[in-house]
Parts: sequence; structure tokens; C-alpha cells
Amino acid sequence: MKVTGFSFIKNAVKFDFPIQEALLSILPLCHEVIVAVGDCTDGTRELVQAIHPTKIKIIDTVWNPNLNRDGIVLADETNKALQAAFATDSDWLIYIQGDEVLHENGYISLQQAMQQYKDDQRVDGLLLHYHHFYGSYDYIATSSHWYKNEIRIIKNNKNIYSYKDAQGFRKGNNEKLKVKPVNAYMHHYGWVKEPKTMQAKLLNGIELWEGQKEASRAKTILTDKFDFSEIDILEVFIGKHPAVIKQKIAAKNWKFEYDIAYNKLTIKNKLKRTLQKITGKTDLFEYKNYKLL
Repeated sequence: MKVTGFSFIKNAVKFDFPIQEALLSILPLCHEVIVAVGDCTDGTRELVQAIHPTKIKIIDTVWNPNLNRDGIVLADETNKALQAAFATDSDWLIYIQGDEVLHENGYISLQQAMQQYKDDQRVDGLLLHYHHFYGSYDYIATSSHWYKNEIRIIKNNKNIYSYKDAQGFRKGNNEKLKVKPVNAYMHHYGWVKEPKTMQAKLLNGIELWEGQKEASRAKTILTDKFDFSEIDILEVFIGKHPAVIKQKIAAKNWKFEYDIAYNKLTIKNKLKRTLQKITGKTDLFEYKNYKLL
């Protein structure tokens, strides 16, 4: 069984994306990892290349400013790396974004699942669980608008493509992928940054989703530091972080405190959480960009 990883990145140094930790976290499962590195001058390309001189293969890309709406450019860049991965003879392709880190506790389960379903034509991909960290490495966001699961491993099938803003995948004529869940966790650290860097990343995101004009307008009304207090509800994270990110966690240089007894949930979301507790189904109201087998 052969496995290829793929990812995309731009301005990882400028916006403090844990791309090094992200790629290191999937390397043990992959024969090679293809990374589409966008046009930037902040040292991102050099950082990516230095991670592994032989396993990492870089595709130099230019992000299309005409696709700066609804995050479409992110899917476009994902598909550039994906097309290169399709050209390999790998059975499976592992996708990771620049602010995600795969926990090593899931390696064995993932390897077993990839072996088990490698020749099963019903299975398009594998579904991973998610922890979304917010403000610091000590808290996770748990309200219903944070996705609990997503596809991060797919078959080497040229009919599959990155969907919308690159959160997940579809195939053929907008068909959802059929997947098997695996007991493995992806840690999402996109909302864990020093407040000034987080605000800069937010402004960049506005440009990607709403265009340069809206980003310029937002810049005139926003402060220079991100306000983490607007989150609706958080919980204390009681698990362990992936080994590859522990050094980055130790170097954190800002404080974030949150009173878990207080929340800003709407009545609707409070009702959702109550029903989830009663039924025991944590994904009861979750949008599912996939079909479970």
C-alpha cells in the first residue's frame, strides 16, 4: 500500500501557520508529500523545503485574485496539489491544511483502515474527528457551527475534487463522498495565535472570502488586535496535543483566559446542546459533507 500526502500554503511565516508541524504529522504515513506553495516572500517556501529534503515535493503556484470570493481560491490551490497527487501510483491520498496537525495516536487506526478498505470500491475516503482550539492551546470550541468530523483521506480517484472553500471533497457531479469513520483526531489550530497576528489573519481571510474592497473597509474599522471574547462557548481541553507541536506550544507568548461557566449561546443553540445530551448524538445538528457507510 502506498500513500501520498498533499497540502497547500501561503504566507505561513507571516500569519504563524503551523505548517511545519502539519506536514511533520503526516510524514510517517506517507511515501511523499506534495505541497502547493503560493507566491510569497516571507520564507514559507524555504521553511517547507527544509522539513524533509526528499519526501517533500513543492509545486510553486500563483494564487488567482479573481477567485477571492467565498474561499474558492483555497479549493483552487488544494486542487493544484491534488492533481499532482493523482499522478502518483498511490492507493490513498492524505490531505492536511496549514493550520491542522494530525495526532499520532491515530496512526495505527488510519493504517489499518487504509489497508482494510483499499480495495473496497464502496469507500471513497476516511472520516477523521476534530478538535478546534481557540484563543490558546487550552480551550476547544464546541458549539454546533464547528464541524466535528471531516474527510482528510481519499482514494486516488481523479473524479474527486476539493469542494467550495476546501473544507471537504466531492466527486463527479457534486456527489458526496462515501466514507468510513476512523478513530483518529485532527487538531485545528487556526484560531490560536497572538492577538495581532490573529487580526492580520482575519483581515486576510476577509479578502479571500469577500474580496479586496471589503478587506480594505474592514481594516478601517477593526482594531489592531483580535477580540477573542466574542466566542460563544469553550471547554477546557483535557487531552494531549500531538508530539510535533509541543515545542510551539511551549513558546506561546500571550495569555488567554476564559470563564467556562459563562457563554454567549443563543436560545436555539442551547436547545441543540440539550437535545445532544439527551440523545447522546454529538453530531445531531451537524452539516455533513459526506455519506457514512
